Amino acid sequence: MTELKPFPDGFLWGGATAANQCEGAYDEDGRGLANVDVVPIGEDRFPIIAGKKKMFDFEDGYFYPAKESIDFYHHYKEDIALFAEMGFKSFRMSIGWSRIFPKGDELVPNEAGLQFYENVFKECRKYGIEPLVTITHFDCPMYLIEHYGGWRNRKMIEFYERLCRVLFNRYKGLVKYWLTFNEINMILHAPFMGAGLYFEEGENEDQVKYQSAHHELVASALATKIAHEVDPDIKIGCMLAAGQYYPNTPNPADYWQAMQDDRENYFFIDVQARGEYPNYAKKKFERLGLNIEMTQEDLDLLKAHTVDFISFSYYSSRVSSADPSLTDKTAGNIFASLKNPYLEASEWGWQIDPLGLRITLNTIWDRYQKPLFIVENGLGAVDTPDENGYVTDDYRIDYLREHIKTMNQAINEDGVELLGYTTWGCIDLVSAGTGEMKKRYGFIYVDRDNQGNGSLKRSKKKSFDWYKQVIASNGTKLD
Repeated sequence: MTELKPFPDGFLWGGATAANQCEGAYDEDGRGLANVDVVPIGEDRFPIIAGKKKMFDFEDGYFYPAKESIDFYHHYKEDIALFAEMGFKSFRMSIGWSRIFPKGDELVPNEAGLQFYENVFKECRKYGIEPLVTITHFDCPMYLIEHYGGWRNRKMIEFYERLCRVLFNRYKGLVKYWLTFNEINMILHAPFMGAGLYFEEGENEDQVKYQSAHHELVASALATKIAHEVDPDIKIGCMLAAGQYYPNTPNPADYWQAMQDDRENYFFIDVQARGEYPNYAKKKFERLGLNIEMTQEDLDLLKAHTVDFISFSYYSSRVSSADPSLTDKTAGNIFASLKNPYLEASEWGWQIDPLGLRITLNTIWDRYQKPLFIVENGLGAVDTPDENGYVTDDYRIDYLREHIKTMNQAINEDGVELLGYTTWGCIDLVSAGTGEMKKRYGFIYVDRDNQGNGSLKRSKKKSFDWYKQVIASNGTKLD
């Protein structure tokens, strides 16, 4: 094996979670109901996530995994201690908006919610772990969806601004790295989850999605402005569900389709990182007959307050074709792609492409020349524990090893500036896409099944000690 160069000094190794997928305690200490709470496991999950089926409250006959999840709310000290034992330099987590503002439009925040996150951040700091905090990770108070229509309503910018002012002031000195919206491009593929959007019969869905996206983009720029005013040391990032599109063949039409598909994803980051709407997006709005309402003040705000760094999730690459007769699709992170015959796939059909991570890193770096941060990467798999809860997850180690190698190459051979790497679901949690617990990503096994049975006992997998060694060696020992 070629000797690996170390990662940069201060590289932020760690793991990532989301409030709605791990916290539980959905109705404790004044927390209000959120969109992510009312998405059940089962066949109706995706139609609800996509805004096609209306479910605004709990209904009989369904199981809602986010209600309890893995109960991080009551286990956070134990969990953070385990992260510290692995040597985490960073822990990515998110804020449950409805813990801070239960309805979303209040003027005064909920102190119990604020105190909970303060306790979590201080627990991280105790171990020298840098919190990396997503302000909204598929999280919107249900009251704002029922009474304002979610992000289709411009008033959401005001409510989000209030949330940000409270967070940045309350946690000044405790949190340096913030992300404004998780996987902002998911608004196109999972609009109820991404923006609280439910579509009424006959609505122009593209109009609603892109108008809502504009509101989120303005809110993101406003958050960046406020953060830098509160504390110039704060770094604000955007977040993209990434994965390069490859043309299916050398046919120029396939290459052009791949370029269009990439642009659909990068559109959001083009605005957040460059500060203006790209011409290709303006032309797309024209072709679709969309009238996106935006003010000159909006455009000035976007231009003046671009993000400090770009974060993204990477699970797999994707394939594009201009041939509509090709239908052999593979699963992926919410949205499917054509199958790539050169790649193997996970148990959930997600294709495994470590080199694709290097390609994606270089593409994003070339496009923006801003520091990058990989905030999600990992392998969802069925883990079979022994009687002590121990899992021999060599398949997960293999996946992560190969991806870390290509990250190393991107940094040391290609010159990409990478701030850190937080693997997804560092402790087992509920899957956002399927709502399953059996689709596990973690270094830490949690005793809980798809229907909520189990003791919630935490136990270390084989990958726990492996990742500990990776971090201790700053990425040079991957065996």
